[in-house]
Amino acid sequence: MSDSLDAILAVNAGSSSLKFALYPQHGREIGAARFSGNIEGLEAGGAPVVKVSGKDGSTIHTLEPGDGCPHDRALTALDLVLKQHAEGIRITAIAHRIVHGGERLSESVVLNDEMLAYLTSLSSLAPLHQPHNLAGVRAFRRSFPKLPQVGCFDTAFHATLPQTEYLFALPQALREMGIRRYGFHGLSYRYVVDRLFEHSPRAHGRVVVAHLGNGASACAVQDGKSVATTMGFSALDGLMMGTRSGEVDPGVLLHLLRGGWSPEQLERMLYRESGLRGVSGISADMRTLRASDVPAAKLAIEIFTHRLVRECGALASCLGGLDVIAFTGGIGEHDAALRRDTCQALAYLGVQIDEVANREATGDAIRAIHAPESGVEVWVVPTDEGRVAAQDAARLTS
Repeated sequence: MSDSLDAILAVNAGSSSLKFALYPQHGREIGAARFSGNIEGLEAGGAPVVKVSGKDGSTIHTLEPGDGCPHDRALTALDLVLKQHAEGIRITAIAHRIVHGGERLSESVVLNDEMLAYLTSLSSLAPLHQPHNLAGVRAFRRSFPKLPQVGCFDTAFHATLPQTEYLFALPQALREMGIRRYGFHGLSYRYVVDRLFEHSPRAHGRVVVAHLGNGASACAVQDGKSVATTMGFSALDGLMMGTRSGEVDPGVLLHLLRGGWSPEQLERMLYRESGLRGVSGISADMRTLRASDVPAAKLAIEIFTHRLVRECGALASCLGGLDVIAFTGGIGEHDAALRRDTCQALAYLGVQIDEVANREATGDAIRAIHAPESGVEVWVVPTDEGRVAAQDAARLTS
């Protein structure tokens, strides 16, 4: 088809969902997503629902529950979406967001059997993410055997961390086993930093980016490079999250192990039963907690905010000051109250926000929300991890 449009499909495979977006490709350059969507309910016995958003609005399709591999079911649903929304489009590559690239992979790569074997060996480092990411890759390889499959890693952005940041104070034998701090949310940080470069000369200076969603972390960036971050060996460390604990004294875990807890119980508690949900006893959704008058909901928000303020201060100290702070992720882009409270607590660093601009920043576009007299610029930047992955795929496969 001489008049067909080339495009790259970016996907993010989870345990019960598949996020996707289709990006027009012009050689090595990528345009804004033609459409994006999410397939949910892929767990055993689930009711799959396909949500697609594009220029023509949003559509929702409900599929019949079924048996078999969740990712194969997702591909069946995705095939229907592509037939409906991607007529005349030639997909040239598939870009996969993969949480962990380990110490070997500091850039995106075209995936082959050797790379998949190595990435599989890292599954214990990200047990709730890596296996599902790789199951998605294998499913796409079966369904699209002739298309390049490109792996794009959340850890890669943090390859610039200095040893003083990524090493634990543990015996060298453990360091040789790969036990170190890696950092995550790297695709999001890359996108946000690139967008800030387009809008502010100060973005080349001392920047703190807060990626706040069901998973949450913050990163200190100097001249576009990661120099410190709150997540460490796993995606559990640092900030309080939707259902994840964030930083916990390891002595607590030793205490629970001695009390008879199994590793499986600890993993479930730390990943699924803690964070906003654990403290509030209600929900992991910040919107639900904001609307609640239950005291525990208010407490959960206060702890979340306090931990964010504390970590932002620590990251600013690593940078020797602060020129820009940026908020992204579902909470960061949409929760004006959290941004206000955080910035007010960071006023000692010179941060002042414009209340009106803050209220009007709803995640629809990149917006500056600092007051004219602020010594630190404050931005809200809607993230697009898929576009970063698609850009890498275009570069590697063109």
